Amino acid sequence: MFSPEGPTLRELAVQALSSVEHGYDLLAPKFDHTPFRTPAPVLDAVVSALRRTGPYGDGLDLCCGTGAGVDVLATLCESSVTGVDFSAGMLDIARGRARPPQPRVSWVRADARALPFTDAFDLVVSFGAFGHFLPEELPGLFAQVHGALRPGGRFAFPVLAPPRPSSPAFWMLLGFDAVMRVRNAVWRPPFVMYYRAFRLGEVRRELERAGFRVDLHALPEFGTRGDGSPRVRMVEARRTDRGGPGQSTAGRVNV
Repeated sequence: MFSPEGPTLRELAVQALSSVEHGYDLLAPKFDHTPFRTPAPVLDAVVSALRRTGPYGDGLDLCCGTGAGVDVLATLCESSVTGVDFSAGMLDIARGRARPPQPRVSWVRADARALPFTDAFDLVVSFGAFGHFLPEELPGLFAQVHGALRPGGRFAFPVLAPPRPSSPAFWMLLGFDAVMRVRNAVWRPPFVMYYRAFRLGEVRRELERAGFRVDLHALPEFGTRGDGSPRVRMVEARRTDRGGPGQSTAGRVNV
């Protein structure tokens, strides 16, 4: 599938019938040869947007996979870079990508819903991982990120505009989510991966409730849709300590 170096259809089927953690352990050796890896143009656009508020000291790539976000952080952070993931297989590949190992880069196996960090980072990024979290898990996830950041620290990630109902992509993603819901209803362990569950309006509300000031930045490299709205935005959530979790703070939209 995808390329000669990528996983076979059988390997993808075995992954889909596994837990999220074990599935990614199995996929890890071939993950970089699939379309599931965040494309380089998206990574580059996020770097360009974050340079306006950097440089930063310490950075964290949340749900780092094979380390594409760590490469992003290495260009933005002057002190240290950490990748965290709960798949041991993904972390093994990430460690092996850097030859020789970089002394200021570290790798930590942990669940994003229970991060072992407090006031440790100036910047947290994440790429392509949020489909693995159910909507009801977002408050806890964002609270963990808020606690891992230092006051004033930033949490940044790209969000693609959802496809229109008139486009084939809309029905493809709808069909995928429907298949996953049926799979999880009849098979254990569950494999959580829903493309349509991470909705920007809800995400923004939960970030603000967790104590973030939220700004949205258009990534001009990807142009606009027919109605003039950006195809891709970067969410930039800044940790504030005015009132703590549960109190909304004002944000703005940059388009």
